[in-house]
Amino acid sequence: MFGKTDPLETLNRDLARSRDKRDACASEVTTLTAEIAVLEARISAENDRREHERVATEIDMIKTRMKVQYLAFVPVIAGMREATQTAETIIPAARELDELLHVIGTEVGNAIDGLLADLDERIEALRTGHAAPELPQSPNESCELAQDNHRVLRLPEWLSRKKTLEDQCNTVAA
Repeated sequence: MFGKTDPLETLNRDLARSRDKRDACASEVTTLTAEIAVLEARISAENDRREHERVATEIDMIKTRMKVQYLAFVPVIAGMREATQTAETIIPAARELDELLHVIGTEVGNAIDGLLADLDERIEALRTGHAAPELPQSPNESCELAQDNHRVLRLPEWLSRKKTLEDQCNTVAA
């Protein structure tokens, strides 16, 4: 019996080695699973940060476009007021239009200031991660604007449109 190896001893040794390998692999799997979870969390956080930044940049572009359009609107209203003030010497009722243009310009300015402040708040909330990124609605999509019926401006009777939209389309088509 000195030179012979017992097959049962060999099998027990092989079984012990296999169990040790299995335990080492299980430990590695657990470690790798934890590392994968950390990497996935970092990827998710980076994707969220990038999405927040993308939406904030889009909102900033909208804000810039609003400013540019408003700055183009101001001289138009000023020019129209100047023209109506000149027309007032001929037609005194033009004063109503001048006053209306002044009110419109003021209301638009106040609304733009409020909108720009709201956009700034939204951008800041996105950049600090305190807001969920929502895609701005496309201008092609219909959206209903909230209306404040107490502040509706009415044109004077002499300025009201005489033609309907259908009449104007027929005139243009002719």
